[in-house]
This record gives sequence, structure tokens and C-alpha cells, in this order.
Amino acid sequence: MNYPNDFINKVIQGDCLEVMKDIPDKSIDLVLTDPPYGIEFRSNHRLKKHNKIIGDNRYPIEIFDELFRVAKRAVYVFCRWDNLAELPKPKSVLAWVKNNWSMGDLKHEHGRQWEAICFYPQEEHEFIKRIPDVVTGKRTGNNLHPTEKPIDVIGKIINANVGNLILDPFLGSGTTAVAAKQLKRNFIGIEISPEYCKIANERLRVETLL
Repeated sequence: MNYPNDFINKVIQGDCLEVMKDIPDKSIDLVLTDPPYGIEFRSNHRLKKHNKIIGDNRYPIEIFDELFRVAKRAVYVFCRWDNLAELPKPKSVLAWVKNNWSMGDLKHEHGRQWEAICFYPQEEHEFIKRIPDVVTGKRTGNNLHPTEKPIDVIGKIINANVGNLILDPFLGSGTTAVAAKQLKRNFIGIEISPEYCKIANERLRVETLL
């Protein structure tokens, strides 16, 4: 593959660690991504079950070296509260507050209503508008992906930062790509699942007329 023509505003099917080898150092403005959390998540509340997430048996810690290599402005990475101890220490942790909460241990655990977004500013980071570390967003219903994130949450993060090129190496159903195009930014999306690549491309076609 040839960078940038084969990458920019494309959904690339493949292993992100392999694909990212062809992305030059400090050539991406913002990385914004939602890796597998390592919990083998699959909702029990849907009549139509999604396929299991590829690689969801552990959190892919090894991706951080590549994210920091390619990003020149900022890296944002979603995780659960119990992933925080194993990740590189972030500059800030944003809390995405959902309008629903998990069941979990009903006797000995509070219902979790938030997920973490770790923020790692890079050398050229610059805010357009500094936002607070609590972010709210509409519920997606996970209709397209078992851990689908709301477009408005992703959009708030993109809109807060200077940077025209957004990379999501765990693209899933394409939310980051759709948000980027709606905000007139460019994107690179990498997704290992052919099924979700197809869904992401269809969302881009329908929602942004790419």
C-alpha cells in the first residue's frame, strides 16, 4: 500500500499493527480509537446477536508504541476502569457517561455508567476548544456493533482539537470515520473484520455520501 493515496478516507481491512507499519512517523493529527477491552463482550440482551469481537480476549497494549509513533497532536483511547492500571499513564482521563448502566454483580458492585477515554497529548497538540473531562452522549443501542460508540461523543472530541487527519485503527462499524467526515476532517480507518468493514463503508455511503 502507498501512503497517503491508499490510506486517506479509506476503510482498510487488516491487522492494524501490520497496516500501520506503512504509516510514516508523526503523519497523523489525531488518533481516536476504541480497542477491544479484553472482556470477550457479547450482549445477552439482543434478539439478534453480533459476532464476537476479534481479539477481545485481552487489551492490545502493544498498539500504544505505534499510536505514539504516528500521532503528532493527540491520542485518545477508550478503555474500561479496570484497564487503566495496565495502560501508559495518560495526561487526562475523560469519562464518557452513558444513559444506561451495566448489570454486573448486583449484590456487591455499583452499576457502572461510564467508560474511560485516555488522553495523550503529543508534541504538536493544540485545542480548538478545551472541553471538560466528563462527556455525555446519546445511546447507540449497539445496532451495528456490540460496543458501538455514539457519533456525538466522537464528534465532541474531534471538534475540541486542531487536526485534519484522524486515525482509528480499531474502526468497528465506522463511527469515527462517519464523525470525521461529518465534521469535514479526513480519516484513516483500519478494521480486521471484513463484516465490519462492509458495515463501515455502507454507513459512510449513506450518512456522508462519500
